[in-house]
Amino acid sequence: MIIKSSKNKQSTRDNADKLSQRERRSSSGQQMVCGMHPVIEALRSDSQIDKIFVQTGLDGALFQELRTAMRERGVPFQMVPVEKLNRLTSGNHQGVVATISPVRYHDYVDVVQSLVDKDVIPFILLLDHITDVRNMGAIVRTAECAGVHAVVIPDHGSAQLNEDAIKASSGALLRMTICRESNLKTVVNLARQYGLQVCAATEKGATSYLQVDFTKPTLLIMGSEDTGISSDLLRLADVRAALPILGDIQSLNVSVAAGVFMYEVLRQRG
Repeated sequence: MIIKSSKNKQSTRDNADKLSQRERRSSSGQQMVCGMHPVIEALRSDSQIDKIFVQTGLDGALFQELRTAMRERGVPFQMVPVEKLNRLTSGNHQGVVATISPVRYHDYVDVVQSLVDKDVIPFILLLDHITDVRNMGAIVRTAECAGVHAVVIPDHGSAQLNEDAIKASSGALLRMTICRESNLKTVVNLARQYGLQVCAATEKGATSYLQVDFTKPTLLIMGSEDTGISSDLLRLADVRAALPILGDIQSLNVSVAAGVFMYEVLRQRG
């Protein structure tokens, strides 16, 4: 039997107290952790950290400990001026503020491997830098309804999965399998290794979306609102599929286009 000393128990309680005392909420309702020690403790716990804002110019042993913890967890961070932190919170942030995501993230490779092991025909949605929280929420809501197995987002340059996004998704973000990855090219290449066809939804596509065989295992890529799918990902796609446009406005809102594609997959798979 292992008996923990009262000193260790007290240390654990003290760390928990530090964390709870520094928790705040942003103007959008997103939970935050403020302060060097509390953020380090959050990194070492199971907290789903969305992003960390670090004051430019910080240095010292404790800051190096923070950098090591951020790298070990693979959490995205941004160096910002102190004015940015002051806008995020009125508390004593000590140069560090972490936003806590209410959404649980999953490992992409584990998700794909699990689908293959279960003999499920994977249908995965890759969102290439969707920045509007309402579009993000609407897409994930449709994905949950249409039977998408997982949604993959980049860890930088994407809409925050905060309470606004959750509200726009009608709660689907809390039910959907969400994967956050640092390299989208790796996501695509791994999908191809697992036998998934890669379909890029783009108005520049030469193939009608109705001509794509979505009964195959599929990774569907939807691009950002302003620039579409990045050229690196387009080059990796097996097929570039387009929706018919009859009007003068030569593009659809990305959440609408995503819905059309997802329900075509659902239609073909019965």
